[in-house]
Amino acid sequence: MNTFHIDPPPTLPTRQCRFIARLLGWILSYGNYGIALIIGWQSDWFIAIGVLLLGYIVFGIIRSKLRNDSIPLAQRETPYNDYAIATWYLSHNHCF
Repeated sequence: MNTFHIDPPPTLPTRQCRFIARLLGWILSYGNYGIALIIGWQSDWFIAIGVLLLGYIVFGIIRSKLRNDSIPLAQRETPYNDYAIATWYLSHNHCF
């Protein structure tokens, strides 16, 4: 009998690592909108819409790169939110 075990996202050891994970999760979720708002405030709204559409692609590529680099191979089909992706990434690469 084959049982499939799903590991939860790891807990980060320090407060600084948890803060960085929250910040990275927030940037992955809402950074696209912030950049488009800044561009729209500094320039034309048409350019801001273009930056927003391009940002969806760029932030999607960044999110998938972080996901594929850090989440174990058996668990990549499991849906994770941006904070969980940031937690996996930081626990595997920066916060030991």
